Amino acid sequence: MCICHFLKAKKVGITANQTSVVFKSEDHSEYTHIVDSLMALRIDVKKVFAPEHGFRGKADAGEHIVDGVDAETGLPIVSLYGSNSKPSKKHLEDVDVMLFDIQDVGVRFYTYISTLHYIMEACAELDIPVIVLDRPNPNGHYIDGPILEESLTSFVGMHPVPVVYGMTIGEYAKMINGEKWLKNGIQCDLKIIPLTNYTHSSAYNLPIKPSPNLPNAVSVNLYPSLCFFEGTTISCGRGTEMQFQIFGAPSLPYTTFDFSFTPEPNFGSKSPKYNGELCYGRDLRTLGKLNALNLNWLLEAYNASPEKEGFFNPFFSKLSGTKHLQQQIESGMPANKIAETWESGLEVFKNKRKKYLLYN
Repeated sequence: MCICHFLKAKKVGITANQTSVVFKSEDHSEYTHIVDSLMALRIDVKKVFAPEHGFRGKADAGEHIVDGVDAETGLPIVSLYGSNSKPSKKHLEDVDVMLFDIQDVGVRFYTYISTLHYIMEACAELDIPVIVLDRPNPNGHYIDGPILEESLTSFVGMHPVPVVYGMTIGEYAKMINGEKWLKNGIQCDLKIIPLTNYTHSSAYNLPIKPSPNLPNAVSVNLYPSLCFFEGTTISCGRGTEMQFQIFGAPSLPYTTFDFSFTPEPNFGSKSPKYNGELCYGRDLRTLGKLNALNLNWLLEAYNASPEKEGFFNPFFSKLSGTKHLQQQIESGMPANKIAETWESGLEVFKNKRKKYLLYN
């Protein structure tokens, strides 16, 4: 579906990053950025709104990003990560319609869906239509994890959904709107440009890194399970070329954990955990594709850690979306029993999700 007729004679804002491209070849080797494509078509693009990692996707996770000007197009860039998560009325005063085009990975704590929420909310408050260009979800083949508890709402978890929710970003936008999760229950004028020939079981390897520390299909698939380590004393490979494909720490016993690595500053991780220290852990790069969250690595690392009292930090509960998971691990509950405690919440979510699906 061509979007140009929705944009002609309109002042256009676009929420985009390095994944916002128009592919010119079937193998995805040739493409142009959507901003360049729209400007070539004489669409009046006024400004770019950038999520975590920035417009060109070069910033570290959590790095403060400031407003600026894109060197390649001269367009003003409004950062939506750092001091400001939501566009202001002034930011939107010259925008008639907002285009949202960002590749997501289908995980609750991946912050692009939080940026989507605030874009929809700001536009709804000013009666600005939002058009979402849908993209495949590389983790769309399963649904798993605890449902977010309201008391743990944060930028890494804004909605009562499981860790892995099995929806494209277009379907997720419909859910945000339909469930009235925006401030004061308002709803935005929302249009989804759907995918063709797509199902939730469709395999999709991302041709462009969605963020600096998700370099390949293996990392994207392991990310929902390994990101829990970000709330612990364990490294998940930042500062290596194996991000979210390995885990380890200097404190894990080398007699049990026979894989080793030494984090060093690199693109996407200027100050990695255990910078310059030899870590012992596991290499997961040759595993098959996961169809569920794997808690066994987290339990194994916790049980082998010599200092259990400080193993978890407060970020862990924000990532998991529940206070119960840390308690369950500390009490010695096995992974299969932990997963059983999620079942009732997942059933409720799956029934709610059905209302918003665009694909089988």
